[in-house]
Amino acid sequence: MIPGSNSDHPGFRKSFLFAIQGFRTAVATERNIKVMLAVGACAVVAGLALQLDLLSWAIVLLCCGVVIMAELLNTAVETVVDLVSPEFHPLAGRAKDIAAAAVWVLSVIVAIVGVLVFANAILARL
Repeated sequence: MIPGSNSDHPGFRKSFLFAIQGFRTAVATERNIKVMLAVGACAVVAGLALQLDLLSWAIVLLCCGVVIMAELLNTAVETVVDLVSPEFHPLAGRAKDIAAAAVWVLSVIVAIVGVLVFANAILARL
């Protein structure tokens, strides 16, 4: 049961459609998601150009997916904080800043991993 609702949970297909709707909303409304998708697309193009091996592809795709997932979670946290605290509150700002910091830390680590993966691919071609 969904709290406050008399209906059952939506089925798998409907849940999947809600997830797609959420992703579309985030892409349409959040600049950072667009930037991360563009950077991910650049990583895929670079991987194709360098003909990455299977393990490198797994690392690149996993890193792209985790960063996008983290940004989606950050967007969800910010949306909920704005809902429960529409006026400025220091704790609301702290929660949003910490969620954004989590994405930033992950992005820095993923950038380092990307440098390692692509540097390895470039050196292997020499």
